[in-house]
Amino acid sequence: MKTVKLLLGLVITGMLFTSCIIEEDYYDNSENVVETISLNTLITDYDLWYVDFHRTTGTGDIPFMSKAFTISFLNGSVYANNNLVDIGFAGNGLGIQIGNYNTFNEELQVSHSLDGGFDFEVIQISGDEIKLIDRYENVTYYLGGYNKNAFDYDKIFYENIEYFLQEYVGWEKTFTSVTGTINEFDNENYLAFTPENITTFYSSEDNFGTNIDLVNWDYVGAYEVFDVIGYENLKILTLGYDLGDNEEFELVVLNDGKIELYHVDSDSTYEFEGADFIQYLKQAGKSSETVRKEGRKRTKVIRKTKERRKHLK
Repeated sequence: MKTVKLLLGLVITGMLFTSCIIEEDYYDNSENVVETISLNTLITDYDLWYVDFHRTTGTGDIPFMSKAFTISFLNGSVYANNNLVDIGFAGNGLGIQIGNYNTFNEELQVSHSLDGGFDFEVIQISGDEIKLIDRYENVTYYLGGYNKNAFDYDKIFYENIEYFLQEYVGWEKTFTSVTGTINEFDNENYLAFTPENITTFYSSEDNFGTNIDLVNWDYVGAYEVFDVIGYENLKILTLGYDLGDNEEFELVVLNDGKIELYHVDSDSTYEFEGADFIQYLKQAGKSSETVRKEGRKRTKVIRKTKERRKHLK
């Protein structure tokens, strides 16, 4: 009996030992498995790719990438949210179609409707992050993947208010509060914000109802938009006139076509409505850069003297 028990013990021990070895080999093998997916699967895994401009590297520039807040790839078509106006609603959240794409091994080929063809090397950084490298243009873009139902369109909107202000040819004053002290800005009925020289603004004293294309821009200067800690939808807008004056406002976006400016020094509140919305990529046969510049065409700027600006009408 002792012999039989001993043999059975050896057999059972051997089986258990063998099982342990197989289990260990199984995990070893699983750790070495590298799952590969096609490039097309990778870029279509997410509804939207957010273009992180702050991480862009290289000396080159690709116009349609620089103007896109998000890029999407769907069934051979490329979509982009180029505008903040109506973002989240245009194209069911994807924006407008800007071209077509094809994939070949690790290369993404994009044919833009206006800017032509570009070849990108695609490198996956993490499960939801890729970078697009155009070695000919010497530029690399970093993109983060999101699904539409998890994408914070409002955050993108408020993080880029300075670009939102540029999406209209001009802004017309439509309301002035009865409260507040009389100040120089009471006379300025039109504003315009452009990407010239990083951030340039124009201001005009033309009468209400003037066609925005016929406005004479009396003043020019630089503008900046600052965050307010603890408030996502409240910003500080500063206007630095070339003549030396500076104005500061609390900026609130009322809707996609109307803003409210609270003048800090005078306690006055103004409302401005956007005139002539500029949708990027709207004229066939021209590069998107040309469309942008033509959309921002201005009449001659008349630089009034500082003394005249201080003279209230």
